[in-house]
Amino acid sequence: LGVCLGMQLLFQESEESPGVKGLGVIPGNVTKFSASEKYRVPHMGWNGIRGSDKTIKTVDNKQVYFVHSFKADVTKENEDWVWGKTDYADCSYISAVRKGKVFAMQFHPEKSGTTGLELMRKVIEVCLSPTNSTMATTGSTTEEKDTSIRRTVLCNRVIACLDVRSNDDGDLVVTKGDCYDVREKSSDGKKGHVRNLGKPVALAHRYYMEGADEVTFLNITSFREMPATDAPMLKVLEETSKKVFVPLTIGGGIRDYKDSTGKEWSAVDVAGAYFRAGADKVSIGSDAVSAAIKYLRNGKKKDMTSSIERISHVYGAQAVVVSVDPRRVYTHDSSHPKYTVVKTKTKGPKGEEYCWFQCTTAGGRKGADLDVAGLVVACEALGAGEILLNSIDCDGQCQGYDLELIDMVCKLVNLPVIASSGAGKPKHFSELFAKTTAQAALASGIFHRRQVAIESVKKHLKDAKHAVRMC
Repeated sequence: LGVCLGMQLLFQESEESPGVKGLGVIPGNVTKFSASEKYRVPHMGWNGIRGSDKTIKTVDNKQVYFVHSFKADVTKENEDWVWGKTDYADCSYISAVRKGKVFAMQFHPEKSGTTGLELMRKVIEVCLSPTNSTMATTGSTTEEKDTSIRRTVLCNRVIACLDVRSNDDGDLVVTKGDCYDVREKSSDGKKGHVRNLGKPVALAHRYYMEGADEVTFLNITSFREMPATDAPMLKVLEETSKKVFVPLTIGGGIRDYKDSTGKEWSAVDVAGAYFRAGADKVSIGSDAVSAAIKYLRNGKKKDMTSSIERISHVYGAQAVVVSVDPRRVYTHDSSHPKYTVVKTKTKGPKGEEYCWFQCTTAGGRKGADLDVAGLVVACEALGAGEILLNSIDCDGQCQGYDLELIDMVCKLVNLPVIASSGAGKPKHFSELFAKTTAQAALASGIFHRRQVAIESVKKHLKDAKHAVRMC
């Protein structure tokens, strides 16, 4: 049984590692998707499978989770291996192979919810069975004869986000900020207690059962200063991964550091600890800003010193998310010698009709000498696989996503973009997917407080003719 890269290894060679031979079990080479504004690379999210095998047909009209930049095409030499096919970037590629009791899948069944788990159960039954009566002996492409079979479509993702930190009593809780302020306001205007919206593992499981396509943890608590040995957060990931079978992302403190004993930890060490605890992706924030500034100052030259480069090199670009925390800077000028300026429908406090987006660090508390446009382009070059685009101005306001910011970023990079901050009702999600090419929408407070249900968001998206995974 091979999964994702495990399937690609069965082929002869891959563009991902020139000169390195594969196992050569299946004829053909693995090539990279062609990226465009419509088709972003990596191919990341929930897509379908089509095929004539009865087991594959049980997945018909359902989706499984993909995350990859390279694919294998069907040829006459390998068509007898093809068990399932998927469509993306104007091509149809092999998403599953099978011959006898050899199975391999480009998608991740263990991250594909109940659909993936059921498919895995059937595969295991065949592998343990003395006969192959429950499945066809080989792959098949006979579905090609049926011109009525529809192409598969990548779905828009709805992601539940959990900001996790310790409260004033030292308990690990899920909280939510209002323009990044997570403390309640007291009657006298002073800051009160940290908002407590629930326990991390319980909420993550609830969102999985309600249909969240992914779950993201943002570790904003003070003990992230030593993240590789952060026992409470690692425990959260371990317990969540036992109950939640969709992708898990963790962000907070992913960088090189020295702990209280003097031991040095690299960003790769930190990411590895999170991955071993159950995470699928790590989200890098402040360290990404530092890396982008250095990259630009060095004449856009990479040196393999940044956390983005090193984690991407070891675990793949698809494992690295860059989390951006921008704030608007309004101006009367339509251009800037250093920053990308956009015309805005939301005028500034002095009637300014233009703005640029400043990057911040330390949870939005420090402004950087870098704008979002410079950051995302640099991070794509450094090896990031996805952009998580927040907005300090829209955070907690429930007035909709910052579509001007999101549209700008989507046009600058070929990576998948996750929009965050500002969702208050289902319409905000459909507006995002209708007016930008973002592939995912993230929300937190409206889900935590049960103001809007994930199921309601997805039903609205489906009614609005947006591709979406329905449980």
